[in-house]
Amino acid sequence: MKTIAWDVDDVLNDLMREWLERKWLADHPDCAIRYEDIADNPPARLLNTSLDAYLRSLDEFRLSPLYQRLSPVKEVMSWFVNNGSNFRHIALTAVPLIAASASAQWVFKHFGRWIRTFHFVPPKREGENIQEYDYDKGDFLKWIRKVNVLVDDSPANVQSARKAGAKGIIIPRPWNGSEEQRAKSISDALTELNVKRLKLRS
Repeated sequence: MKTIAWDVDDVLNDLMREWLERKWLADHPDCAIRYEDIADNPPARLLNTSLDAYLRSLDEFRLSPLYQRLSPVKEVMSWFVNNGSNFRHIALTAVPLIAASASAQWVFKHFGRWIRTFHFVPPKREGENIQEYDYDKGDFLKWIRKVNVLVDDSPANVQSARKAGAKGIIIPRPWNGSEEQRAKSISDALTELNVKRLKLRS
């Protein structure tokens, strides 16, 4: 049975959209940015703020009850219901250490039928000094050597996964890929995963 690693935020859930609409715009009512305008991730430049201020706001949202109220992406949940039993699944996210337990709680609450292990490559945060095992998700995949496919919203993460010998699927979001890729739906991307399942067997 092949193993799929799933990014969490903006793949299993709609973190960026919900954070922008429920946290950032609530705190900055004069901001006119819409979710569809977020062509960069992180979007600090678009929001006319510093990277540290953006990350603080995002982490505050992750640690608030609002994060636990996030709904799973409908297309992804539907895919799991219909196809999840064909694979093994792990979570592989870049959540900071301070919010890792909240992220894991959310994952197991909604996807625990299929995802049984939670892994994270913590990004750097100001004032935090923790052991670094992996530079990025590709380094983690090289270490674990069990994952066949990474599903992520970051082209850089997918590229690092491919360098580690895994296949990669990009979930379309406003900040990733070419115009052609962005035109794809989440359902189209997950259909591609089913095609890749056939290729993995060859």
